[in-house]
Amino acid sequence: MNIVLYEPEMPANTGNIGRTCVATNTRLHLIEPLGFKLNEKAIRRAGLDYWPKLDVTVYSDYQEFLEKNPRAKIYMATTKAPQVYTDVSYEPDCFIMFGPESRGIPEEILLENQETCVRIPMWGDIRSLNLSNSVAIVLYEALRQNGFEHMQMEGKLTKYQWR
Repeated sequence: MNIVLYEPEMPANTGNIGRTCVATNTRLHLIEPLGFKLNEKAIRRAGLDYWPKLDVTVYSDYQEFLEKNPRAKIYMATTKAPQVYTDVSYEPDCFIMFGPESRGIPEEILLENQETCVRIPMWGDIRSLNLSNSVAIVLYEALRQNGFEHMQMEGKLTKYQWR
């Protein structure tokens, strides 16, 4: 799986998303400009000691991302999509893209990818969910659809044993 953050603005969100990517063996793709420096303390704090284990690629812009991933199947997560994120079938090597916290993926990009735009349902007139929560929701649905391949499925107690 691949998570793409288009022009992310908040280092704590990106740090949390990086930690989720490490926990799920998911690649993280960051499209500049970033609203922070990758060596900021807030990223390291949110990503804990997982950040050095992260498979991350940074692109100078959206065009470079497309050029370096020419056959990528990209799902666009947006509050503006007509279909729900659970209504599509995610391929094991797909890309799931999220926009910046303050404005989302530009509508021009969404229109070019209408068939792969997905949304997370929300109640009332809430504008959006936190970016790192949104990534976790959609990513884990994609992983579930693919059988949580190669993921640890059993938890272990440290002091006791399950009966």
